[in-house]
Amino acid sequence: MTVVPVTSADLDAAEISWFAALCSDDYEFLGVPEGRLRSSWAHCSGIVKEAEKQGFRNILCPSSYQVGQDTLSFVAGCAPITDSINFLAAVRCGEMQPIMLARTLATLDHMLEGRLTVNIISSDFPGEKAESGFRYQRSREVVEILKQAWTQDQITYAGQVYDFKGLSTDPARPYQTGGPLLYFGGYSPDALELCGQHCDVYLMWPEPKDQLAQRMKDVHQVAERYGRTLDYGLRVHMIVRDTEAEAREYAEHLVSKLDDELGQLIRERALDSGSLGVSHQAKARELADKFGYIEPHLWTGIGRARSGCGAALVGSADQVLSEIEAYQEMGIRAFIFSGYPHMDECEHFGRLVMPELKTCSLPQEYGRVPATVPATPLGTGERR
Repeated sequence: MTVVPVTSADLDAAEISWFAALCSDDYEFLGVPEGRLRSSWAHCSGIVKEAEKQGFRNILCPSSYQVGQDTLSFVAGCAPITDSINFLAAVRCGEMQPIMLARTLATLDHMLEGRLTVNIISSDFPGEKAESGFRYQRSREVVEILKQAWTQDQITYAGQVYDFKGLSTDPARPYQTGGPLLYFGGYSPDALELCGQHCDVYLMWPEPKDQLAQRMKDVHQVAERYGRTLDYGLRVHMIVRDTEAEAREYAEHLVSKLDDELGQLIRERALDSGSLGVSHQAKARELADKFGYIEPHLWTGIGRARSGCGAALVGSADQVLSEIEAYQEMGIRAFIFSGYPHMDECEHFGRLVMPELKTCSLPQEYGRVPATVPATPLGTGERR
């Protein structure tokens, strides 16, 4: 297994994050909707407050057109009811005019006093089947415009999608000098190029460790060409119990009422269902053993009724902790966990594993190349 160079000094700590199930993705029995777990402000904000109580440092707030709640409105609503947890807001590039997006994110960053991070998404819009290269070019232009809006007095930009000349950015300065950290996931060469050039944290979905290591190596090589370094993150579900037998039993309980035809419909409704990353999750299910395990504690059963991240770490507290430590040794230092139901699994992980982990929020700078136009301290705070 290849271990890539790591980027941050305090590698004995990691950013441990949870997941706010905004997109109607919360179940006791996978694929069986239940009213009490539906995507509502009350339920999902309750997950956020429980995650903060359990000591999670960040929480992913996903985005979907078909189901759930608006991501940025939800994050804004959480600002006054939280104190310490960061928010990883998913932003689908192109759905909002980029200068307006820059102002919206800057406003959110001030409301959260620097607790905002951004997950850059490049998937299709409803009714759109765009070529991969175009989607990532659109995202590149959005990111470059965001960075201009957050660091310069004017935006002048000529791209394939957007063209602006001499537009004022006032008052688009975020709370964090230079803007929030940008998290990014993607598997194609165009995706790696965008991440290596502009983003801060490369997110991966669960696969065998040798495959994860190769992805890290690939994007590291791209970032090196731009004189940059990245951090690396893993998005994976969690089933942790006092014993391995209890955890495996709960995994079987979770899929015990799943109809595979319904599961396929749930997977296909996602706009990223045809992406390269999703195809790799499907491949992992095909290669798993008869119980769904592709590694001793990596169970692919979640992907039977979920597009995107489709596997869970399953085991006792000690086993799960050992898996997390193995990922950290590879150079992964950002983790986004989730589980079903999200409130209950958040409590299980918080009680059984969190006390054994040293946690942090990702640092502001660790060797990134300066912006083309040097940023001046126009915000009122640093990244947290």
